[in-house]
Amino acid sequence: MTNSTDTPARLADAPRLQARNSAAFWAATGRSRGHEVIRRRGFLAVAGDERAGLRVLIQEPDLTADELAEMAGLAREAAEPVDMEDPFSATELGHLGMGSWQMPIMLRPPGGVEPAAVPVQRVRSESDLHGAERAVIESFGLHRFEPYRPGEMFPAALLDEPGVELFVARVDGEVACACVTVAANGFGSHYWVGTTEAARSRGIGRAVMLGSLAPLAQIPVTLTASKLGVPLYEKLGFASAAPSTWWSSSRA
Repeated sequence: MTNSTDTPARLADAPRLQARNSAAFWAATGRSRGHEVIRRRGFLAVAGDERAGLRVLIQEPDLTADELAEMAGLAREAAEPVDMEDPFSATELGHLGMGSWQMPIMLRPPGGVEPAAVPVQRVRSESDLHGAERAVIESFGLHRFEPYRPGEMFPAALLDEPGVELFVARVDGEVACACVTVAANGFGSHYWVGTTEAARSRGIGRAVMLGSLAPLAQIPVTLTASKLGVPLYEKLGFASAAPSTWWSSSRA
């Protein structure tokens, strides 16, 4: 199986693949939330409200002075929090008053996926969508979305965006793990893979990854992993490719 350029996906391709897919995901998220989506050669930005904040996805390693200046202006004018993602780790943004950290971009080549040990379902109902929101908000500590407002993080319109799918697994009838996948331009990516604290160490995260990977088995898949997630993803066939640098006003 090949990527959108009809050449086999390599580890060296992973930062650009992740950049493009992250832009597709956040553009879809922005549209579904009714937020402004700003597209430039070197970056895509989603300007949200005071709870969602500003999200910037760097698309090229060689941002121009004008692009950097526009990003700085967006950050100054934005309702915090401000989060910027640089899959190329090539752009210094410390002058914007943000702290940074790195996480590995990982790539999985096309290949078979074993069955999940517990049922994993595509999100189709509003109740499942709200369950996915709550699981992700809890597992990632997204206090910006508290107090909880149903449909704020994952609006129902997100399910209508091309290539976007949400998956959930339950423990005792309650959504305990969720994730989002995006398929675009011949490859896929995972986002917001989160398990509630009470359901951890029970194989639920692995199950959701397997269930969500199955529809993407014939294409390359990328993700950006936390350090704790790397061992699981390696067992599922992902390999680390390059560090992605994340910048956030919350880490200042």
